[in-house]
Amino acid sequence: MSKRLLFEKTGNGIWISHLDLMRLFQRAFKRGGLHLKHTQGFSPRAVVSIALPLSVGVESVCEILDFELVGQDDLGFDEIKTRLNATMPAGIRVLEVYDSDVKIKHLTHLACTVTLEYDNGIPEGAEEAVRALFARESIVLMKRGKNGPVEQDIIPMIRSVEVSALNAQELLLDCVICAQNPSLNPAQIVAAIEANCPDHKPDFARIRRTRVLTEKGEDFR
Repeated sequence: MSKRLLFEKTGNGIWISHLDLMRLFQRAFKRGGLHLKHTQGFSPRAVVSIALPLSVGVESVCEILDFELVGQDDLGFDEIKTRLNATMPAGIRVLEVYDSDVKIKHLTHLACTVTLEYDNGIPEGAEEAVRALFARESIVLMKRGKNGPVEQDIIPMIRSVEVSALNAQELLLDCVICAQNPSLNPAQIVAAIEANCPDHKPDFARIRRTRVLTEKGEDFR
């Protein structure tokens, strides 16, 4: 059975790219005395993978990494977690290690927050306008495809959006969206507001993944 770990990517860690994060974890396993299984052949590669690569600049407390160790079946989950965290840079932290044979294809949805920041305060009517926008039957945006720009309706990929004011300058969107097949980048939620509610365009937006979910809305394990 493969092992799986849950980790967070916060603070300055959000600026680490996916490829650099893969290298970081492979070095962390090695420095922690943890022997990753490798593929066979002329160019062996570590059997380690991260589900749903995260965009640079996006925070997460629910990232998933699968791995296999060789000859270390006696190591406990807490020991693996401790060894890895001892080598991690600020912003990257392993939260939990466990066994799992649940395939990544069953990770179908993400819960995330999108925080809209307004330097001069939330514009009058912004909360109502954003709520009404995501109550529409269709929101069509342009997306880059393999053969050039294509139209994409994002509403079918949004399960829910709840809008509330955090304070005088920030609106919080609590969202549940499709994670894969098809997938929706939370940045498209911000793009939809910018395109359809120009008077309520935020000065800055922060995105944070909070939970990974199954089709039934249960925590993915």
